[in-house]
Amino acid sequence: MTTPRDPRYAGYRFPAEVIATAVWLYFRFPLSLRMVEEMLAARGIVVSHETVRQWGLKFGREIADRLRRRAPRRGDKWHLDEVVLTIAGKKQYLWRAVDRDGYVLDVLVQSRRDAKAAKRLLRKLLKKQGWAPRVIVTDKLKSYAAAKRAVIPGVEHRQHKGINNRAENSHQPTRRRERQMKRFKSPRQVQRFLSIHDPIANLFHLRRDHRSASDYRAARAQAFTTWAEVAGAPLVAA
Repeated sequence: MTTPRDPRYAGYRFPAEVIATAVWLYFRFPLSLRMVEEMLAARGIVVSHETVRQWGLKFGREIADRLRRRAPRRGDKWHLDEVVLTIAGKKQYLWRAVDRDGYVLDVLVQSRRDAKAAKRLLRKLLKKQGWAPRVIVTDKLKSYAAAKRAVIPGVEHRQHKGINNRAENSHQPTRRRERQMKRFKSPRQVQRFLSIHDPIANLFHLRRDHRSASDYRAARAQAFTTWAEVAGAPLVAA
């Protein structure tokens, strides 16, 4: 293995490929830090789970930021949903927005489930995306209608439990990670983790429907190429 001459990895004992692979494993799959440590050990790389955690915080954030800047413009149909998280014995609400293809647009952890919280989500989305959607789809929570009237009154709003499966299904990876981590420890931890996790998940969100096997493999190869460019190093082969 040879470490690319990337200043981000200067001064680190391990090659860039090892660091990039550890970050990819941790945020791409529902693995614990100790599982990542063991998977690297199987490749002959001896590193502690605490080191993997530190790499994830430092390099994961940088990689996620670069992926956001490279991401194409998403669909103009936004699906919004919220789910309850129990953190330190208290209820918190994870608000999430995805586009029509299931790409995560943004998430926001809040202690409230009212119109004020829904407005915060919409304003954050508008700021991040830089444009308003053609239509938003939500469940029948009245907070969405109140927030929509105040923030984006001209946008079409569809409220129906059965047509919002796109957003509801997008919570599943978070639920799997929540179980793996034996619950999140704080709202800040959830927000920080998902701000890294979701751009990486978007990169590898390769839908198989209406796509041949060869097209899927080509798209996957392109995702790995993009990862190597953004991370500054390819993944370590098994």
